[in-house]
Amino acid sequence: MLTKAVFSVILKSRITNFKQITVAAMSTEPLSLETLKKLHDDFYSNSKNELAQNVCTRYDPFEVAISRRRADSALHVYNIKVESEGKPVTNQENSGRCWLFAALNVMRLPFMKKNAIEEFEFSQSYLFFWDKIERSHYWLNNIVATAKEGEKLDGRLLNFLLKDPINDGGQWDMIVNLVNKYGVVPKKIFPESFSSRRSLHMNALIKTKLREYAKELRDMVAAKASDADIQGTINKQIAVIYNIVATCLGTPPEKFTFEFYNKEKAYQCMGPLSPQEFYNKHVRPLFNVDDKVCLVNDPRESNPFGKLYTLHCLGNVVGGRQTAYNNQPIETLMKVVKDSIQGGEAVWFGCEVSKRFERKNGLEDLDAQDYRLVFNTEVQIGMKKADRLLYGDSCMTHAMVFTAVGTDDKGNPKRFRVENSYSDKEYDKGYLLLTEPWFREFVFEVVVDKKYVPQAVLEVFKQTPVVLPAWDPMGTLACPCCDKENRQ
Repeated sequence: MLTKAVFSVILKSRITNFKQITVAAMSTEPLSLETLKKLHDDFYSNSKNELAQNVCTRYDPFEVAISRRRADSALHVYNIKVESEGKPVTNQENSGRCWLFAALNVMRLPFMKKNAIEEFEFSQSYLFFWDKIERSHYWLNNIVATAKEGEKLDGRLLNFLLKDPINDGGQWDMIVNLVNKYGVVPKKIFPESFSSRRSLHMNALIKTKLREYAKELRDMVAAKASDADIQGTINKQIAVIYNIVATCLGTPPEKFTFEFYNKEKAYQCMGPLSPQEFYNKHVRPLFNVDDKVCLVNDPRESNPFGKLYTLHCLGNVVGGRQTAYNNQPIETLMKVVKDSIQGGEAVWFGCEVSKRFERKNGLEDLDAQDYRLVFNTEVQIGMKKADRLLYGDSCMTHAMVFTAVGTDDKGNPKRFRVENSYSDKEYDKGYLLLTEPWFREFVFEVVVDKKYVPQAVLEVFKQTPVVLPAWDPMGTLACPCCDKENRQ
Protein backbone atom coordinates (compact mmCIF):
# COMPACT_ATOMS: atom_id res chain seq x y z
CA MET A 1 0.00 0.00 0.00
CA LEU A 2 1.28 3.48 -0.86
CA THR A 3 1.98 5.69 2.12
CA LYS A 4 0.71 9.26 2.08
CA ALA A 5 4.28 10.55 1.70
CA VAL A 6 5.08 8.25 -1.27
CA PHE A 7 1.79 9.14 -2.96
CA SER A 8 2.59 12.85 -2.52
CA VAL A 9 6.02 12.40 -4.16
CA ILE A 10 4.49 10.54 -7.14
CA LEU A 11 1.77 13.17 -7.54
CA LYS A 12 4.29 16.03 -7.46
CA SER A 13 6.44 14.19 -9.99
CA ARG A 14 3.51 13.79 -12.36
CA ILE A 15 2.51 17.44 -11.97
CA THR A 16 6.11 18.50 -12.64
CA ASN A 17 6.32 16.31 -15.73
CA PHE A 18 3.00 17.68 -16.97
CA LYS A 19 4.30 21.22 -16.53
CA GLN A 20 7.46 20.38 -18.42
CA ILE A 21 5.47 18.92 -21.31
CA THR A 22 3.12 21.89 -21.32
CA VAL A 23 5.93 24.43 -21.35
CA ALA A 24 7.78 22.52 -24.08
CA ALA A 25 4.64 22.52 -26.21
CA MET A 26 4.06 26.25 -25.72
CA SER A 27 5.34 28.94 -28.01
CA THR A 28 8.68 30.42 -26.93
CA GLU A 29 7.30 33.87 -27.72
CA PRO A 30 3.91 34.44 -26.11
CA LEU A 31 1.72 37.23 -27.45
CA SER A 32 2.71 40.51 -25.87
CA LEU A 33 0.47 43.48 -25.23
CA GLU A 34 2.63 45.47 -27.65
CA THR A 35 2.00 42.92 -30.41
CA LEU A 36 -1.73 43.01 -29.80
CA LYS A 37 -1.73 46.81 -29.83
CA LYS A 38 0.03 46.77 -33.20
CA LEU A 39 -2.52 44.30 -34.60
CA HIS A 40 -5.29 46.62 -33.43
CA ASP A 41 -3.69 49.68 -34.99
CA ASP A 42 -2.89 47.88 -38.24
CA PHE A 43 -6.49 46.69 -38.53
CA TYR A 44 -7.91 50.22 -38.27
CA SER A 45 -5.25 51.71 -40.53
CA ASN A 46 -7.18 50.23 -43.47
CA SER A 47 -10.65 51.74 -43.78
CA LYS A 48 -11.86 48.69 -45.75
CA ASN A 49 -11.36 46.57 -42.62
CA GLU A 50 -13.62 48.87 -40.66
CA LEU A 51 -16.28 48.74 -43.40
CA ALA A 52 -16.08 44.93 -43.44
CA GLN A 53 -16.36 44.92 -39.64
CA ASN A 54 -19.44 47.15 -39.73
CA VAL A 55 -21.17 44.77 -42.12
CA CYS A 56 -20.02 41.42 -40.66
CA THR A 57 -21.04 42.35 -37.12
CA ARG A 58 -24.60 42.77 -38.40
CA TYR A 59 -24.85 40.01 -41.01
CA ASP A 60 -23.70 36.45 -41.72
CA PRO A 61 -20.07 36.66 -42.95
CA PHE A 62 -20.76 33.88 -45.49
CA GLU A 63 -23.51 36.05 -46.97
CA VAL A 64 -21.44 39.21 -46.84
CA ALA A 65 -18.69 37.54 -48.88
CA ILE A 66 -21.04 36.47 -51.70
CA SER A 67 -19.88 37.75 -55.07
CA ARG A 68 -22.83 39.56 -56.67
CA ARG A 69 -21.02 39.59 -60.00
CA ARG A 70 -20.56 35.79 -59.96
CA ALA A 71 -24.08 35.04 -58.75
CA ASP A 72 -25.65 37.17 -61.48
CA SER A 73 -23.63 35.44 -64.19
CA ALA A 74 -24.63 31.88 -63.20
CA LEU A 75 -27.23 30.67 -65.70
CA HIS A 76 -29.11 27.41 -65.09
CA VAL A 77 -28.86 26.31 -68.73
CA TYR A 78 -27.52 22.92 -69.91
CA ASN A 79 -27.18 21.23 -73.28
CA ILE A 80 -27.21 17.61 -72.02
CA LYS A 81 -30.07 16.53 -69.73
CA VAL A 82 -31.86 13.42 -68.60
CA GLU A 83 -35.21 13.03 -70.36
CA SER A 84 -37.26 14.12 -67.37
CA GLU A 85 -36.62 15.03 -63.73
CA GLY A 86 -38.47 13.62 -60.77
CA LYS A 87 -41.46 15.32 -59.23
CA PRO A 88 -42.03 16.45 -56.59
CA VAL A 89 -38.71 17.85 -55.39
CA THR A 90 -38.12 15.91 -52.19
CA ASN A 91 -37.46 17.25 -48.71
CA GLN A 92 -35.40 15.39 -46.10
CA GLU A 93 -36.29 18.12 -43.58
CA ASN A 94 -34.30 18.04 -40.32
CA SER A 95 -32.66 14.69 -40.83
CA GLY A 96 -29.44 13.37 -42.33
CA ARG A 97 -31.06 11.07 -44.90
CA CYS A 98 -29.66 12.73 -48.04
CA TRP A 99 -27.92 9.52 -49.18
CA LEU A 100 -31.27 7.69 -49.15
CA PHE A 101 -33.14 10.57 -50.78
CA ALA A 102 -30.53 10.90 -53.52
CA ALA A 103 -30.55 7.15 -54.23
CA LEU A 104 -34.33 6.91 -54.38
CA ASN A 105 -34.53 10.10 -56.48
CA VAL A 106 -32.31 8.42 -59.09
CA MET A 107 -34.22 5.13 -58.82
CA ARG A 108 -37.65 6.71 -59.31
CA LEU A 109 -36.89 8.21 -62.74
CA PRO A 110 -37.05 4.99 -64.84
CA PHE A 111 -39.94 3.72 -62.67
CA MET A 112 -41.97 6.88 -63.32
CA LYS A 113 -41.21 6.74 -67.05
CA LYS A 114 -42.14 3.06 -67.38
CA ASN A 115 -45.44 3.51 -65.53
CA ALA A 116 -46.26 7.00 -66.90
CA ILE A 117 -46.55 8.54 -63.42
CA GLU A 118 -46.41 12.33 -63.10
CA GLU A 119 -45.42 12.50 -59.43
CA PHE A 120 -43.92 9.76 -57.29
CA GLU A 121 -41.56 9.06 -54.40
CA PHE A 122 -40.24 5.84 -52.96
CA SER A 123 -40.46 5.74 -49.18
CA GLN A 124 -37.25 7.10 -47.70
CA SER A 125 -38.58 6.33 -44.23
CA TYR A 126 -38.86 2.63 -45.12
CA LEU A 127 -35.14 2.22 -45.81
CA PHE A 128 -34.39 4.58 -42.90
CA PHE A 129 -36.24 2.19 -40.58
CA TRP A 130 -34.26 -0.85 -41.66
CA ASP A 131 -30.97 1.01 -41.64
CA LYS A 132 -31.47 1.91 -37.97
CA ILE A 133 -32.07 -1.73 -37.08
CA GLU A 134 -29.26 -3.13 -39.22
CA ARG A 135 -26.78 -0.38 -38.29
CA SER A 136 -27.36 -1.00 -34.58
CA HIS A 137 -26.83 -4.73 -35.06
CA TYR A 138 -23.65 -4.11 -37.09
CA TRP A 139 -22.32 -1.70 -34.44
CA LEU A 140 -22.95 -4.11 -31.55
CA ASN A 141 -21.09 -6.85 -33.43
CA ASN A 142 -18.18 -4.45 -33.96
CA ILE A 143 -18.11 -3.82 -30.21
CA VAL A 144 -17.79 -7.54 -29.59
CA ALA A 145 -15.13 -7.96 -32.29
CA THR A 146 -13.00 -5.12 -30.93
CA ALA A 147 -13.36 -6.43 -27.38
CA LYS A 148 -12.13 -9.86 -28.49
CA GLU A 149 -9.19 -8.17 -30.23
CA GLY A 150 -8.20 -6.56 -26.93
CA GLU A 151 -9.17 -2.98 -27.84
CA LYS A 152 -8.96 -0.94 -24.64
CA LEU A 153 -11.76 1.30 -23.47
CA ASP A 154 -9.55 4.37 -23.93
CA GLY A 155 -8.18 3.17 -27.27
CA ARG A 156 -8.65 5.33 -30.35
CA LEU A 157 -10.85 2.83 -32.19
CA LEU A 158 -13.27 2.29 -29.33
CA ASN A 159 -13.39 6.03 -28.65
CA PHE A 160 -14.32 6.52 -32.31
CA LEU A 161 -17.07 3.90 -32.14
CA LEU A 162 -18.53 5.20 -28.87
CA LYS A 163 -18.46 8.86 -29.89
CA ASP A 164 -21.29 8.42 -32.41
CA PRO A 165 -22.74 4.90 -32.34
CA ILE A 166 -25.38 5.68 -34.96
CA ASN A 167 -26.26 8.63 -37.17
CA ASP A 168 -28.41 9.22 -40.22
CA GLY A 169 -25.62 9.26 -42.80
CA GLY A 170 -24.58 6.53 -45.18
CA GLN A 171 -22.64 5.37 -48.22
CA TRP A 172 -23.72 3.85 -51.53
CA ASP A 173 -22.85 0.26 -50.64
CA MET A 174 -25.07 0.58 -47.58
CA ILE A 175 -27.99 1.45 -49.89
CA VAL A 176 -27.26 -1.67 -51.94
CA ASN A 177 -27.39 -3.79 -48.77
CA LEU A 178 -30.74 -2.36 -47.70
CA VAL A 179 -32.44 -2.55 -51.11
CA ASN A 180 -31.28 -6.10 -51.81
CA LYS A 181 -32.43 -7.34 -48.40
CA TYR A 182 -35.61 -5.32 -47.84
CA GLY A 183 -36.71 -4.05 -51.24
CA VAL A 184 -38.51 -0.72 -51.58
CA VAL A 185 -42.05 0.61 -51.18
CA PRO A 186 -43.89 3.70 -52.46
CA LYS A 187 -43.97 6.61 -50.05
CA LYS A 188 -47.76 6.43 -49.83
CA ILE A 189 -47.41 2.96 -48.36
CA PHE A 190 -44.95 3.98 -45.62
CA PRO A 191 -45.13 7.77 -45.15
CA GLU A 192 -43.05 10.13 -43.02
CA SER A 193 -43.29 10.46 -39.24
CA PHE A 194 -42.13 13.13 -36.82
CA SER A 195 -38.89 11.27 -36.09
CA SER A 196 -38.10 10.60 -39.74
CA ARG A 197 -38.40 14.33 -40.39
CA ARG A 198 -36.59 15.33 -37.19
CA SER A 199 -34.40 12.42 -36.19
CA LEU A 200 -32.26 14.06 -33.49
CA HIS A 201 -34.13 12.83 -30.42
CA MET A 202 -34.82 9.32 -31.72
CA ASN A 203 -31.11 8.98 -32.46
CA ALA A 204 -30.27 10.20 -28.96
CA LEU A 205 -32.41 7.43 -27.44
CA ILE A 206 -30.78 4.77 -29.61
CA LYS A 207 -27.24 6.02 -28.92
CA THR A 208 -27.77 5.88 -25.16
CA LYS A 209 -29.04 2.29 -25.34
CA LEU A 210 -26.20 1.23 -27.65
CA ARG A 211 -23.55 2.60 -25.28
CA GLU A 212 -25.26 0.82 -22.39
CA TYR A 213 -25.26 -2.39 -24.42
CA ALA A 214 -21.60 -1.90 -25.37
CA LYS A 215 -20.64 -2.07 -21.69
CA GLU A 216 -22.74 -5.19 -21.21
CA LEU A 217 -21.13 -6.93 -24.19
CA ARG A 218 -17.58 -5.93 -23.25
CA ASP A 219 -18.18 -7.24 -19.74
CA MET A 220 -19.37 -10.54 -21.21
CA VAL A 221 -16.26 -10.83 -23.40
CA ALA A 222 -14.02 -10.06 -20.41
CA ALA A 223 -15.85 -12.78 -18.43
CA LYS A 224 -15.17 -15.31 -21.24
CA ALA A 225 -18.85 -15.75 -22.11
CA SER A 226 -19.59 -18.12 -24.99
CA ASP A 227 -20.29 -16.85 -28.50
CA ALA A 228 -23.80 -18.27 -28.26
CA ASP A 229 -24.50 -16.34 -25.06
CA ILE A 230 -23.09 -13.13 -26.56
CA GLN A 231 -25.20 -13.47 -29.71
CA GLY A 232 -28.23 -14.23 -27.58
CA THR A 233 -27.63 -11.01 -25.67
CA ILE A 234 -27.28 -9.04 -28.93
CA ASN A 235 -30.60 -10.47 -30.11
CA LYS A 236 -32.30 -9.28 -26.92
CA GLN A 237 -30.70 -5.86 -27.30
CA ILE A 238 -31.84 -5.54 -30.91
CA ALA A 239 -35.39 -6.35 -29.80
CA VAL A 240 -35.31 -3.23 -27.61
CA ILE A 241 -33.83 -1.12 -30.41
CA TYR A 242 -36.53 -2.41 -32.78
CA ASN A 243 -39.24 -1.33 -30.33
CA ILE A 244 -37.78 2.18 -30.09
CA VAL A 245 -37.50 2.57 -33.87
CA ALA A 246 -40.93 1.08 -34.56
CA THR A 247 -42.49 3.34 -31.95
CA CYS A 248 -40.93 6.41 -33.55
CA LEU A 249 -41.20 5.58 -37.25
CA GLY A 250 -44.08 3.11 -37.50
CA THR A 251 -43.88 -0.54 -38.60
CA PRO A 252 -43.03 -1.29 -42.25
CA PRO A 253 -45.58 -3.35 -44.23
CA GLU A 254 -45.03 -7.05 -44.93
CA LYS A 255 -47.37 -6.90 -47.96
CA PHE A 256 -49.03 -4.02 -49.76
CA THR A 257 -51.06 -3.06 -52.81
CA PHE A 258 -50.04 0.03 -54.77
CA GLU A 259 -52.90 1.70 -56.63
CA PHE A 260 -52.40 4.81 -58.76
CA TYR A 261 -53.50 6.74 -61.85
CA ASN A 262 -51.06 7.22 -64.72
CA LYS A 263 -50.71 10.36 -66.87
CA GLU A 264 -53.70 9.29 -68.95
CA LYS A 265 -55.76 9.02 -65.73
CA ALA A 266 -56.00 5.27 -66.17
CA TYR A 267 -56.25 3.17 -63.01
CA GLN A 268 -53.25 0.94 -62.28
CA CYS A 269 -52.67 -1.65 -59.55
CA MET A 270 -49.59 -3.53 -58.33
CA GLY A 271 -49.91 -6.21 -55.68
CA PRO A 272 -50.43 -7.48 -53.17
CA LEU A 273 -46.65 -7.78 -52.98
CA SER A 274 -43.94 -7.83 -50.38
CA PRO A 275 -41.42 -4.95 -50.59
CA GLN A 276 -38.83 -7.42 -51.89
CA GLU A 277 -41.23 -8.69 -54.57
CA PHE A 278 -42.12 -5.13 -55.54
CA TYR A 279 -38.44 -4.27 -56.04
CA ASN A 280 -37.58 -7.47 -57.92
CA LYS A 281 -40.61 -7.36 -60.22
CA HIS A 282 -41.20 -3.66 -60.84
CA VAL A 283 -37.95 -1.82 -60.03
CA ARG A 284 -34.89 -4.05 -60.48
CA PRO A 285 -35.46 -4.53 -64.25
CA LEU A 286 -35.34 -0.72 -64.56
CA PHE A 287 -32.75 0.11 -61.89
CA ASN A 288 -30.62 -2.69 -60.54
CA VAL A 289 -28.47 -1.46 -57.63
CA ASP A 290 -26.01 -4.30 -58.28
CA ASP A 291 -25.17 -2.80 -61.69
CA LYS A 292 -24.09 0.53 -60.18
CA VAL A 293 -20.50 1.18 -59.13
CA CYS A 294 -19.00 3.80 -56.85
CA LEU A 295 -15.88 5.74 -57.88
CA VAL A 296 -14.13 8.08 -55.45
CA ASN A 297 -11.51 10.82 -55.71
CA ASP A 298 -8.96 10.78 -52.89
CA PRO A 299 -5.83 12.62 -54.09
CA ARG A 300 -3.68 11.93 -51.02
CA GLU A 301 -0.27 10.50 -51.91
CA SER A 302 -0.79 7.70 -49.39
CA ASN A 303 -3.77 6.41 -51.41
CA PRO A 304 -2.74 6.00 -55.08
CA PHE A 305 -5.30 6.08 -57.87
CA GLY A 306 -6.25 2.77 -59.44
CA LYS A 307 -6.50 1.05 -56.05
CA LEU A 308 -9.44 -0.30 -54.05
CA TYR A 309 -10.01 0.82 -50.46
CA THR A 310 -12.36 0.08 -47.59
CA LEU A 311 -12.59 1.22 -43.97
CA HIS A 312 -12.37 -0.69 -40.72
CA CYS A 313 -15.78 -1.10 -39.03
CA LEU A 314 -17.67 0.74 -41.81
CA GLY A 315 -20.94 -0.85 -42.91
CA ASN A 316 -24.54 -1.40 -41.96
CA VAL A 317 -25.51 -5.04 -42.56
CA VAL A 318 -23.67 -8.00 -41.03
CA GLY A 319 -22.85 -10.33 -43.91
CA GLY A 320 -23.72 -7.62 -46.44
CA ARG A 321 -21.74 -5.99 -49.19
CA GLN A 322 -18.46 -4.44 -48.12
CA THR A 323 -18.09 -0.69 -48.50
CA ALA A 324 -15.54 -0.33 -51.30
CA TYR A 325 -13.88 2.77 -52.78
CA ASN A 326 -12.43 2.60 -56.30
CA ASN A 327 -10.04 5.57 -56.24
CA GLN A 328 -9.73 7.42 -59.56
CA PRO A 329 -8.58 10.84 -60.86
CA ILE A 330 -11.23 13.54 -60.79
CA GLU A 331 -11.28 13.62 -64.61
CA THR A 332 -12.52 10.02 -64.61
CA LEU A 333 -15.37 10.89 -62.27
CA MET A 334 -16.33 13.87 -64.39
CA LYS A 335 -16.33 11.84 -67.61
CA VAL A 336 -18.53 9.01 -66.31
CA VAL A 337 -21.01 11.58 -64.96
CA LYS A 338 -21.25 13.22 -68.39
CA ASP A 339 -21.54 9.86 -70.16
CA SER A 340 -24.26 8.68 -67.79
CA ILE A 341 -26.36 11.83 -68.22
CA GLN A 342 -25.82 11.65 -71.99
CA GLY A 343 -27.14 8.09 -71.75
CA GLY A 344 -30.26 9.36 -69.98
CA GLU A 345 -29.35 8.26 -66.44
CA ALA A 346 -29.08 10.60 -63.46
CA VAL A 347 -26.12 10.21 -61.09
CA TRP A 348 -25.87 9.86 -57.29
CA PHE A 349 -22.86 11.74 -55.91
CA GLY A 350 -21.27 12.79 -52.61
CA CYS A 351 -19.63 16.14 -51.94
CA GLU A 352 -18.78 18.72 -49.30
CA VAL A 353 -21.85 20.84 -49.86
CA SER A 354 -21.24 23.86 -47.61
CA LYS A 355 -17.94 25.11 -49.09
CA ARG A 356 -18.19 28.04 -51.52
CA PHE A 357 -21.97 27.71 -51.54
CA GLU A 358 -24.21 30.65 -52.43
CA ARG A 359 -27.51 29.40 -51.05
CA LYS A 360 -30.02 31.92 -52.41
CA ASN A 361 -29.34 31.15 -56.07
CA GLY A 362 -28.09 27.63 -55.46
CA LEU A 363 -24.57 28.20 -56.75
CA GLU A 364 -21.64 25.90 -55.95
CA ASP A 365 -18.61 27.72 -57.34
CA LEU A 366 -15.10 28.62 -56.19
CA ASP A 367 -15.88 32.29 -56.85
CA ALA A 368 -19.28 32.23 -55.14
CA GLN A 369 -17.75 34.08 -52.19
CA ASP A 370 -14.86 36.52 -52.22
CA TYR A 371 -13.41 36.00 -48.76
CA ARG A 372 -10.18 37.76 -49.65
CA LEU A 373 -12.12 40.96 -50.30
CA VAL A 374 -13.75 40.79 -46.86
CA PHE A 375 -11.01 39.25 -44.68
CA ASN A 376 -7.81 39.92 -46.66
CA THR A 377 -7.06 36.19 -46.77
CA GLU A 378 -8.12 33.11 -48.71
CA VAL A 379 -10.57 30.75 -46.97
CA GLN A 380 -11.73 27.17 -47.73
CA ILE A 381 -9.44 26.67 -50.74
CA GLY A 382 -6.18 27.86 -49.20
CA MET A 383 -4.90 24.27 -49.26
CA LYS A 384 -5.00 21.62 -51.96
CA LYS A 385 -7.76 18.99 -51.78
CA ALA A 386 -5.36 16.34 -50.49
CA ASP A 387 -4.07 18.62 -47.74
CA ARG A 388 -7.59 19.57 -46.69
CA LEU A 389 -8.31 15.87 -46.19
CA LEU A 390 -5.09 15.38 -44.24
CA TYR A 391 -5.68 18.39 -41.97
CA GLY A 392 -9.34 17.74 -41.27
CA ASP A 393 -10.73 20.63 -43.31
CA SER A 394 -12.58 18.61 -45.96
CA CYS A 395 -14.69 15.49 -46.30
CA MET A 396 -17.92 14.33 -47.88
CA THR A 397 -20.94 15.76 -46.07
CA HIS A 398 -23.89 15.46 -48.45
CA ALA A 399 -25.33 13.37 -51.30
CA MET A 400 -27.34 14.75 -54.23
CA VAL A 401 -28.16 13.93 -57.86
CA PHE A 402 -26.72 15.15 -61.16
CA THR A 403 -29.46 15.51 -63.81
CA ALA A 404 -27.81 17.69 -66.49
CA VAL A 405 -24.46 18.96 -67.71
CA GLY A 406 -23.44 22.00 -69.72
CA THR A 407 -20.38 21.63 -71.94
CA ASP A 408 -18.08 23.91 -73.93
CA ASP A 409 -17.70 23.69 -77.72
CA LYS A 410 -15.24 20.81 -77.27
CA GLY A 411 -17.66 18.77 -75.16
CA ASN A 412 -15.88 19.36 -71.86
CA PRO A 413 -18.16 19.68 -68.80
CA LYS A 414 -18.35 23.24 -67.45
CA ARG A 415 -21.38 23.14 -65.16
CA PHE A 416 -23.79 20.58 -63.71
CA ARG A 417 -27.45 20.69 -62.69
CA VAL A 418 -28.05 19.18 -59.27
CA GLU A 419 -31.27 17.92 -57.70
CA ASN A 420 -31.14 18.43 -53.95
CA SER A 421 -33.50 17.18 -51.21
CA TYR A 422 -34.22 20.44 -49.39
CA SER A 423 -37.64 21.01 -51.08
CA ASP A 424 -38.50 23.27 -54.03
CA LYS A 425 -38.57 26.34 -51.77
CA GLU A 426 -34.80 26.76 -52.00
CA TYR A 427 -32.41 27.61 -54.84
CA ASP A 428 -33.76 27.35 -58.42
CA LYS A 429 -36.95 25.49 -57.47
CA GLY A 430 -34.85 22.97 -55.55
CA TYR A 431 -31.98 22.69 -58.03
CA LEU A 432 -28.36 23.85 -57.79
CA LEU A 433 -25.76 24.89 -60.34
CA LEU A 434 -22.36 23.30 -59.69
CA THR A 435 -19.35 24.42 -61.71
CA GLU A 436 -16.47 22.33 -63.05
CA PRO A 437 -13.80 23.94 -60.78
CA TRP A 438 -16.01 23.29 -57.74
CA PHE A 439 -16.48 19.67 -58.84
CA ARG A 440 -12.71 19.19 -58.82
CA GLU A 441 -12.31 20.51 -55.29
CA PHE A 442 -15.36 19.28 -53.41
CA VAL A 443 -16.87 16.23 -55.17
CA PHE A 444 -15.62 12.99 -53.58
CA GLU A 445 -17.63 10.17 -55.08
CA VAL A 446 -20.07 9.32 -57.87
CA VAL A 447 -22.23 6.28 -58.62
CA VAL A 448 -22.96 5.29 -62.22
CA ASP A 449 -23.98 2.18 -64.11
CA LYS A 450 -20.96 0.02 -64.86
CA LYS A 451 -21.64 0.26 -68.61
CA TYR A 452 -20.33 3.85 -68.49
CA VAL A 453 -17.09 2.86 -66.75
CA PRO A 454 -13.93 1.85 -68.68
CA GLN A 455 -13.01 -1.81 -68.27
CA ALA A 456 -9.63 -0.94 -66.75
CA VAL A 457 -11.41 0.96 -63.98
CA LEU A 458 -13.87 -1.91 -63.39
CA GLU A 459 -10.93 -4.30 -62.99
CA VAL A 460 -9.94 -2.40 -59.83
CA PHE A 461 -13.01 -3.85 -58.07
CA LYS A 462 -11.35 -7.28 -58.28
CA GLN A 463 -8.50 -6.16 -56.02
CA THR A 464 -8.30 -7.00 -52.35
CA PRO A 465 -9.09 -3.63 -50.77
CA VAL A 466 -6.62 -1.72 -48.64
CA VAL A 467 -8.18 -1.25 -45.20
CA LEU A 468 -8.09 2.36 -43.97
CA PRO A 469 -8.59 3.18 -40.26
CA ALA A 470 -12.16 3.72 -39.09
CA TRP A 471 -11.57 7.44 -38.55
CA ASP A 472 -10.18 8.14 -42.04
CA PRO A 473 -11.93 11.15 -43.64
CA MET A 474 -12.97 9.09 -46.66
CA GLY A 475 -15.21 7.13 -44.31
CA THR A 476 -17.32 10.15 -43.46
CA LEU A 477 -20.96 9.31 -44.06
CA ALA A 478 -23.04 11.49 -46.37
CA CYS A 479 -25.25 13.60 -44.15
CA PRO A 480 -24.08 12.77 -40.62
CA CYS A 481 -25.30 16.27 -39.88
CA CYS A 482 -26.17 17.35 -43.42
CA ASP A 483 -25.38 21.05 -43.28
CA LYS A 484 -26.68 20.84 -39.71
CA GLU A 485 -26.52 24.53 -38.93
CA ASN A 486 -29.14 25.08 -41.59
CA ARG A 487 -31.19 21.88 -41.28
CA GLN A 488 -31.64 21.10 -37.56
